[in-house]
Amino acid sequence: MGDHQTYEEQIKGVYFGLGLLAAVTLVEVAFSLFGKGHILGSLGLYEYPATVYAIGLILIGLSLYKAYFIIYDFMHLRYEVKGMAMSILLPTILLVWAVIAFFQEGTAWKANRERVQEFNERPAESSQSESTSEVLDLTAEPAE
Repeated sequence: MGDHQTYEEQIKGVYFGLGLLAAVTLVEVAFSLFGKGHILGSLGLYEYPATVYAIGLILIGLSLYKAYFIIYDFMHLRYEVKGMAMSILLPTILLVWAVIAFFQEGTAWKANRERVQEFNERPAESSQSESTSEVLDLTAEPAE
């Protein structure tokens, strides 16, 4: 924190940051509307999966840039010691990883739940004794 700014310089910095965030948000909205076919929908580009994935990656990149800028500038992380900055950024990265892992786990649970419900809805066979009932193997791949 060696360089001190005047009040007017700080106000200019805040307005610059707000303008930058507003511009990035407008670009995000424009890409979203383009991706859904509301802007230039007559071209039909929104029907191609590659376009949808590219727009998704662009939106993720712009959102990460806004998050970085907010943390770096408005939360004054640029003035902190590198160790302090890493102690904030590393748990954030781990949190993003955990969210992705939970989505993957939830998808697996959903697939197994549907298989268990199908298993439970099958009629019981009268020729089987109660002690030798069929067991559902959740580790096997589901039949397509």
